[in-house]
Amino acid sequence: MNTSPGLAPFRSHRLREQVVVITGASSGIGRATAHAFARVGSRLVLAARNEHALRDVAGECAIMGSNAIVVPTDVTNARAVAALAEKAANTFGRIDVWINNAGVGLFGPFHKAGIELHQRVVETNLFGAMNGAAAVLPFFLEQRSGVMITNISLGGFAPVPFAAAYTAGKFGLRGFMAALRQELVDEPNVHICAVFPSVIDTPGFQHGANVSDAELSPAWPVFPPGKVAAAIVDIALHPRDELPVGWPARLAKISYGLAPKTTERLIGTVFRRVIKDAPPAPRRTGNLFERSTGLLTPSGGWRSGSSTGNVMRTLAWAGLVGAGGLLLYSQLTKSRRSRAQGHPRQQEWA
Repeated sequence: MNTSPGLAPFRSHRLREQVVVITGASSGIGRATAHAFARVGSRLVLAARNEHALRDVAGECAIMGSNAIVVPTDVTNARAVAALAEKAANTFGRIDVWINNAGVGLFGPFHKAGIELHQRVVETNLFGAMNGAAAVLPFFLEQRSGVMITNISLGGFAPVPFAAAYTAGKFGLRGFMAALRQELVDEPNVHICAVFPSVIDTPGFQHGANVSDAELSPAWPVFPPGKVAAAIVDIALHPRDELPVGWPARLAKISYGLAPKTTERLIGTVFRRVIKDAPPAPRRTGNLFERSTGLLTPSGGWRSGSSTGNVMRTLAWAGLVGAGGLLLYSQLTKSRRSRAQGHPRQQEWA
């Protein structure tokens, strides 16, 4: 039997026959994650709003040797998510891994979108995962074991301008997971974990809502969805609290922790440049209220692009990363000097 990328057979066999529930499984990271667990022989429960797409994914997983069932689910509906957990447990007898992956995006200035659009983003990204936790934790606590993995993103480490509701949901998710971990400290075999992907090549950019009047495309570097899927499988084997995927996520975590003002300015500069360079596009609500349609593959095809805009974004990122590194080094050097000279620490960071 095939194994997931980067997983040795003697390790991945521990996931064989384990029951894995994946929300947002119809495309992108969710679909790639379904494939990764199918390759190691896990039993899968696939959830998303698009039943037809889920059945395609289940067929792909069956070819890879996995027993997969389909449960159409809108994660903003708490009763539907509870029914998803019940269906998984009734079908397979238990739930071993629960992956909160469903998410939506809204790009553009905050004031250009109605509050109902922002509310929908938070309902999906934050409350969707909270609904998942509420549904699965009773099963984990009864079993005295289980791994919940939530896909948070780079936006949970540092704010993403022109995606204010997305940032709010992702910051909230990180805090929610941290709080849950402390509540469950006396349950050593119940694990609350999170992955923080960098920019990933998924159809999410095509599916998302956009009120910026500019065509949205990802800024370099763009990582393949399989990289996140492999990280999620690895967490299921070796649970960890937080795992950044890709160096930009690691950089964001460190830089925002050390110098938030500087990091905000650098990220803001990148996104303003992206909007300025982008071609015009009509506004759309995307998949906020409707199921995702169109391109429903793991990849969105962004890694193969080489337009002038992509080149400019690459140069912008490279310059800003370099400038950010120099600024952080300068701040740290000043702080060390200040402490060495006996002066109170100067806080630019806050």
